[in-house]
Amino acid sequence: QVQVVESGGGLVHPGGSLRLSCTASGTSRTLSVMGWYRQAPGKQRELVATITSRDSTNYGDSVKGRFTISRDNAKSTVYLQMDSLQPEDTALYFCNVKPQPWHPGYWGQGTQVIVSS
Repeated sequence: QVQVVESGGGLVHPGGSLRLSCTASGTSRTLSVMGWYRQAPGKQRELVATITSRDSTNYGDSVKGRFTISRDNAKSTVYLQMDSLQPEDTALYFCNVKPQPWHPGYWGQGTQVIVSS
């Protein structure tokens, strides 16, 4: 029912930056948790970052200090600012939004990030 759409992926050089956006539609309530996950070929999906309705954040170890998650509740949108990108960051990035923390969440289709020289 809830639609989740990501955007902002693309091809960047090592050391470059990208900002991903994810907008949820079909809901009028503030989403409890919004977050980003990624999956690279041959690897398990991993947590990138999450943010709660009270702006509490959680980051995966591999992106701490380089990525920043933020949200705009009025727009039901979550952002992921990715700086100092490295080839290891290459992956399909998925957005997940949860009406409540216990909810499994709604997933977007993913946006591809490729970091290559």
